[in-house]
This record gives sequence, structure tokens and C-alpha cells, in this order.
Amino acid sequence: MSDQDLGKKVFFLYPPSVIRDEMIRRLIEQEYEVYMIKDIGTANRLLRKNPHSLCFINLDAAKSEPEWAAWITETMNNPETAHVGIGIVTYNSDENLQKKYLMDIGIQCGFIRLKLGIDESTRILLTTLQANEAKGRRKYVRANCQHDTIATLNLRDGPIKTGGKILDISVVGFSCFLDPDPVMEKNSYIRDIQLKLRASLVRVEAVIYGMREVDDRTVYVLIFRNLDANSREKIRAYIQIAIQADIELQDKLDSELEETVSSKKTAHTGT
Repeated sequence: MSDQDLGKKVFFLYPPSVIRDEMIRRLIEQEYEVYMIKDIGTANRLLRKNPHSLCFINLDAAKSEPEWAAWITETMNNPETAHVGIGIVTYNSDENLQKKYLMDIGIQCGFIRLKLGIDESTRILLTTLQANEAKGRRKYVRANCQHDTIATLNLRDGPIKTGGKILDISVVGFSCFLDPDPVMEKNSYIRDIQLKLRASLVRVEAVIYGMREVDDRTVYVLIFRNLDANSREKIRAYIQIAIQADIELQDKLDSELEETVSSKKTAHTGT
């Protein structure tokens, strides 16, 4: 499956509070992969790294409107980011401004006026994401937990009592290492699992869907059964935190690498 089949990352650059506090939650419920960006340098790196992503810019923050127009035009004209879908979110209802971005600059992902209210703004945004095939063929967002030291589980099954490390998770299921490994069988139904997802504790039931060997250890893949709405909400909230932390970590490493390369070039030029 190609990267585009797996869906597109959806970035909000300098998102206003209504997006941070409410709209993103609604998008997560619809299984969109959503991230917040609060720095223009980070935005430049992430858009280069994810050239088929979608980016919605808060026109009311960080830059003047002419500066945003220049940055958006530059981003759209840069071969590295020319395929990024650009959209606007703003409280400004000026129709001439809307025309400027939609018709003159030619952004592809709409001009969303937040004054229409959260319900209508979300509806428009969801329509835009669907039109741009932001989900691809992926049905659920899965978070990589391997760098998260507090994504763990405890498991009881009859005489078996063990713990483990969660490797990835979605609202469908998760994979993990168990330590000690009780050597469990495929299709085993486990009724007492406690997931520790940072500050949240979630009790679930699951079936062992399969196993695979990684570095001489068994990775168990489990599918949730009878997952209630409250547990699903907690898992989705954790997934959002985890994918945001993961992309910030990757960007930090990319930024440090860029600085190292730049320093070496400067030193070489100086000699």
C-alpha cells in the first residue's frame, strides 16, 4: 500500500482555540490523522517531508495577511511542496479576501470562515477532507507507541498474570510485547486487560488475532471486543497525543540534522 493509500496528514498551522479544543476532536472521531503546528520553521520541514499532506492556515495569527499570502504563494510554487493542499481558516468574513485566496492565489482546500459556527465549519472541513481523499484506503489512525515509555498493559487470563509494552494502537486493537511471555495461543479471548495510556487507564477485552517474531521476541496482535464509547474516546485521545508527540520528535531530529549539515557546510566554506 502506497503512502497516499494510507491517507494524508492534516496539519493546522497556528490553530485557534476553537480548532484546538473542539474541531480536532471531531476530526479524530472521523479517523483523520490530525496535527497541530505552532512554528513556521516546523511547518516548512513537515510540508517538505509530507508533500501530499493538507495544511490549514490560521490567517489571523503569527503573520500579517500580506505575509501569509507571500508564504502560501512561495509554498505552492516550491517544487518540494507544490502538491500540498492549502486551506484557510479565519474569523475574517471579507468576501474580497476569500476571492483573493480562492481565485487569485488558487488555494485548493477552501476558505473556511469560523464565524459560521463550529458545526458548519466542521461540516465544510469534513467535506473538504473527503474531496481530497485525506483518509485514503486507511480506515483507522494507528499510533506508534514504541518511544512512549508509559504506554503499557497488565493482563490476566486464568492463572496467567503478566505485563507488557504497547507497540502501536488504534480503536480496533493493538500490538505488544508481553514480559514475561506466557506463550499464548491465537484466538485466545482475554477478558481482563488494563491499558495504561499515559494518564488514562482503560479496561478492555480482546482476542489474540496473531503473532509474529521480532528480534527473538513474540509480538502479539490483539483485536478489541465489546469496546464501549468511553474507552474508545480515551484511546482516541491518547492516539492524538501520541502521534503529535511522535511527529514533534521526528521534526526535532530533522531540525538537528539540518543544523549539523549547515554547520559543516559553513565550516567547509570557511576553510
